[in-house]
Amino acid sequence: MADSAPVGAGSPPLPSPPLPDGSLTIRGGLGGISFQFEELLRGVAQLDDLVQQLKGVEDEARRVQDELAGSLYESYATGCDAINAVAESGKEAGRVRRELEAVAEGVRQGHRDYERAEARNAALGDFGPEQFGLSVTARTLSRDMTENVIGSALPSGMGAGDILRSLVGSPFMKGVQPRPVHAESLGESVEPVDPSMAASMRRLQSLHARGDGEIEVIQFDNNGTAAWMVLIPGTQPDSPSSNPFDIAGIGEALGYDSEQVVPAVAQALRQAGAEAGDPVVAVGHSQGGAHAMNLSQNKAFLSEFDLKYVLTAGAPTGGITPGQGISSMHLEHVQDWVPGSDGRIPADTKDRVTVTLTNPVQTPKGEDPGLGPGHDLENYAEGAELIAASHDPSLAASSAAFTAAVGSGGTAKVTRFKLEREPLRDPRAALRDPHLPDSKPAIGER
Repeated sequence: MADSAPVGAGSPPLPSPPLPDGSLTIRGGLGGISFQFEELLRGVAQLDDLVQQLKGVEDEARRVQDELAGSLYESYATGCDAINAVAESGKEAGRVRRELEAVAEGVRQGHRDYERAEARNAALGDFGPEQFGLSVTARTLSRDMTENVIGSALPSGMGAGDILRSLVGSPFMKGVQPRPVHAESLGESVEPVDPSMAASMRRLQSLHARGDGEIEVIQFDNNGTAAWMVLIPGTQPDSPSSNPFDIAGIGEALGYDSEQVVPAVAQALRQAGAEAGDPVVAVGHSQGGAHAMNLSQNKAFLSEFDLKYVLTAGAPTGGITPGQGISSMHLEHVQDWVPGSDGRIPADTKDRVTVTLTNPVQTPKGEDPGLGPGHDLENYAEGAELIAASHDPSLAASSAAFTAAVGSGGTAKVTRFKLEREPLRDPRAALRDPHLPDSKPAIGER
């Protein structure tokens, strides 16, 4: 009895989504559907070349048939046999050509269907707070619910950043509009530093607790070459307006592409000793993750430093498109509404991986829930440990890119910087004579 063909045999190959890895759901990277389609479409292009060659064979077979027709007068039997053989060869070439065309069209149709499905589902999620028995409040909104609500409310062709910019750009909002930011060194130390993703998250947690606009610039020795890591904390709401990571900093990060914070980060790198062309890794949480991703699309920054990798946790980064060849990983939690606050889903590409944590989390009794337990950095640090132990191809390749950029760690130079936003100037100050004794100082300088 002949073996039966497997189900689906003979149909065009189509990608499949990666299976969940425990409590991790992975999107993008080498195992992502988008990259699988890229590989399949690259193969389709080669099939198109074969199709053209087969068309040439068919044309040649018809030409030979026409030439052989004259031999029928000399030897009818052998002439007929020759013509029939050539005709059968041409038919076989045509049959193979049509099969290849069907396979190529099947892959292209699958790609079109996938893109349409992505467009339809861009703002729809699979998880809601009701799955965890939670009431819908500002602190328990799910990521997918937030993406859905905001994404549906946005006008066609506009992102949350566009809306923020139009609001913040109002003449009545001068106090929260971006102003120049400068980096001031607070000192440096030489200490052992674990460069892993999880350890970087925990350093960010300590950095955020110190508050007041501090960032860290860490210099690693990666096989004799200087490699740099920048840690950028999340929103620090209870801080003076001189802190660029205050509430107004969200507007700069999402609405203005971090136009003032990015130059300040570059200034901090230079002061720490980074030179043009040095490799850099940026790590950020929440608002800091948006600032970190904005490094990846800032032409001035990329022309000076070789940004290799961006790692974010609980950050709204879906509307930010990194430069070509820059790897990134975005850690998000289904109970964390913050990464969904821009109404966008990060793109599924070879170099960009989004990891969703699906484990239910709750704030311990007596502790401040902040923006919700899903947004907690320790939660993301534990997720990073799961990523390090995973064998998923997308996670393995992305983690390897992160490690290659910073090295294995060891003793490193850590420089702490305070980023400070310039004070808001009183426009009337320019009309006063500064030499008069009754001249008043500018706002913010009293």
